[in-house]
Amino acid sequence: MITELAADIQKLAGDRPRFVLGIAGAPASGKSTLAAALAAALPAAAVLPMDGFHLDDAILRTHGSYPRKGAPHTFDVGGFVSTLIRLKTAQTVFAPSFDRDLEIARAGAIEIAPSTRIILVEGNYLLHDTGDWQSVRPALDACWGLDVPKEVLTRRLTERWASYGYDPADARAKIEGNDLPNAMIVAATLHRADRLIANL
Repeated sequence: MITELAADIQKLAGDRPRFVLGIAGAPASGKSTLAAALAAALPAAAVLPMDGFHLDDAILRTHGSYPRKGAPHTFDVGGFVSTLIRLKTAQTVFAPSFDRDLEIARAGAIEIAPSTRIILVEGNYLLHDTGDWQSVRPALDACWGLDVPKEVLTRRLTERWASYGYDPADARAKIEGNDLPNAMIVAATLHRADRLIANL
C-alpha cells in the first residue's frame, strides 16, 4: 500500500517545486507511522509533525488547560500556520518537534532543506475549521484523512499509555477524558479530506 500511496503523491506533486500534503487523523490513528513510511518511499521528502507546536506544560497549567493537553486550544496554531506558509518557499525551514519521552517541544529540531520537494505534515487538526485552525487547510496543497474505528483507537491508546508506565485505571481515565474527546473532534472534520484512508 505504501508504494501505491507514494506513487499517488508523486502524481499529485507533478512538477511543483514543493508539494505539501497533510495527513490528518485522531490520536493513535497511525499518522506518524504512515508519514514516516511514505517519506522513506519518496525521493526528497520530509515529515513535519503538528505535535511540535504543543504549548509548553507551564503555559497550559497557567491557563488551566493541562488536563486537555492535545485539544485544539493547546497548540500554537499561529506558529504552525506561519511555518506551513514558509514551506511554500524553497528556503531552509527549521521547525520544532515534540519529544514524547520528555513531553516537551524542542525548538528548531527539524530541518527542511531547499532540496526537499515533498513535505508530509501530520497532525490531528489539519482539517479543523474553527478559529485560527481555519488557516491550516488552505496552507496545504492536499490533505488526506485516516479513518480508524473507535475500538481500534482505544486499543492502540491503551497500549501507548501502558508503554509509558500508566496503570490501567490512569490510562483509561486519560483516554476517556482527553484522547477520545479529541478523536471525536477529528472525526467531525474528516469529511473535508481530499481522500480517506481506511484503518491501517
